[in-house]
Amino acid sequence: MNECDPIEPKEGKEPIIEIENLRTQFGDTVVHQDLNLTIHRGEIVSLVGGSGSGKTVLLRQMLGLTRPAAGSVRVFGEEINRISSDHLQQLRARWGMLFQHGALFSALTVFDNVAQPLRELRVLPKEVVRDAALLKLQMAGIGPEHARKMPSDLSGGMIKRVALARALALDPDLVFLDEPTAGLDPNASESFVDLIRELHHEMKLTVVMVTHDLDTLFALSSRVAVLADKHIIAYCAPDKVVEFKHPFIETFFRGERGQRAFEALPENQEYKKEHE
Repeated sequence: MNECDPIEPKEGKEPIIEIENLRTQFGDTVVHQDLNLTIHRGEIVSLVGGSGSGKTVLLRQMLGLTRPAAGSVRVFGEEINRISSDHLQQLRARWGMLFQHGALFSALTVFDNVAQPLRELRVLPKEVVRDAALLKLQMAGIGPEHARKMPSDLSGGMIKRVALARALALDPDLVFLDEPTAGLDPNASESFVDLIRELHHEMKLTVVMVTHDLDTLFALSSRVAVLADKHIIAYCAPDKVVEFKHPFIETFFRGERGQRAFEALPENQEYKKEHE
């Protein structure tokens, strides 16, 4: 793996996810081979790669939903493939997941979708569940007037916000985002990116994000992990990853869309102003 400007563990910046020598194989097809990745507390790490590179499979392995053929996956210091199902369930309470299309329960109201993880704990009084769910909805930009609506009554942007509120219901340390801005128009996408940035700062979250949207990637990422050739070929800050020589990076980051997204970065805007 090529890693530029590595982020060294600092005080309070311990590894949250550690993947070592990962091998993923389905039948005769090897998806990952000797894959290594470490994500530190407070980072926003984006996973990118071409079709078949195994982004979603890698995400599922971090979630403990798919077991690798070899190697280790540690989350919060725990080897998630070697702990009991009860212990894994306890660990899952420390992270939240935003699915690509929201994956809200269609038969539940907005409020009940967000309250569901809290109710599953079976230890919180109803009033605490109510206040916590409404607070998370408010943090996600959803007012109480929408609490009794059904998912079918919501716009795509509102569905994403409700799903994010549900992912944050248990005050997690870690959040996984699967294509968080997919299907949103440019204005809704920009607004949702601003929300993720704000919540990342306020809640001191560690974020792992799968995305193909370059604007989202450049706007949010601390580092970008590029999957190709069965492993991570580069792991860098967004403005550095474009420097690596590889066909996927050439196509994905240096095409017209990549150039526009890169030039839209605030630091690049300032540079252009200074040299006009």
